[in-house]
Amino acid sequence: MKRDDDISLDCKIAEVQTLLDMVQKDYAPAVFANSFGAEDMVLTDVIARHYPGIEMFTLDTGRLPEETYRLMKEVADRYGIRVPVYFPEPAAVEAYVAQNGPNGFYDSVDLRKACCHMRKVEPLKRALRGKRAWITGLRRDQAPTRKNLAESEFDAENGLQKFSPLLDWSLSDVWDYLKQFNVPYNALHDKGYTSIGCAPCTRAITPGEDVRAGRWWWENPEIKECGLHPDKQRVIAISSSVPDLAAAGQTQCPEEKARGRVPGKPRAS
Repeated sequence: MKRDDDISLDCKIAEVQTLLDMVQKDYAPAVFANSFGAEDMVLTDVIARHYPGIEMFTLDTGRLPEETYRLMKEVADRYGIRVPVYFPEPAAVEAYVAQNGPNGFYDSVDLRKACCHMRKVEPLKRALRGKRAWITGLRRDQAPTRKNLAESEFDAENGLQKFSPLLDWSLSDVWDYLKQFNVPYNALHDKGYTSIGCAPCTRAITPGEDVRAGRWWWENPEIKECGLHPDKQRVIAISSSVPDLAAAGQTQCPEEKARGRVPGKPRAS
């Protein structure tokens, strides 16, 4: 029996497409939350080329690195799409800075989370309003906080289904895809940045560090999330919300058929 890391990239791509076929058909209107990180550039390429029914958006926190803006322009030129941008409420930013200073997020975890909520969580809620599902580029091995995620789960915080098609991809799978299909990516990745968020909260990592060690590096890794992907408020939706694609004969990957794997449903942990 093959291990997860032995499954071919073509097979993993087919599995992603099977899931996105179902999302586009059964969960419209669905939207992809695009951070322009490496994983999200895989999904940008797949969705832009094959899934016109799935919308995209991005969050501009007001503190993004210049390289991210350059990539936004490159994506617009490459794919002929202009990704809608959601910003934080100006009054909230002004009040936060007036009380805590422009970099108050360094002073405590609570202030950092308040900054993330203002700049990310609240704009996300506006972006997801009226949608039936959203898509993320989360991977299980990115962080300890993401090990128990599912490919499909009900996002109780936002009231819609949430899909993570790359959940069981490795980092090497991501980069193999980007290279094979000549997909543009953030120039900071070539400077040691494996995970890219706001400029003041992101640094390059050193060899051997966790891929998200450069995010909020002054905090305990067990709590390093911005609030977009809360861990304790999820209700995993398997049989009731996700059709059995294998039973319907829609599973595209022979290797996964042999393993009894159903695209769109989480692997047992």
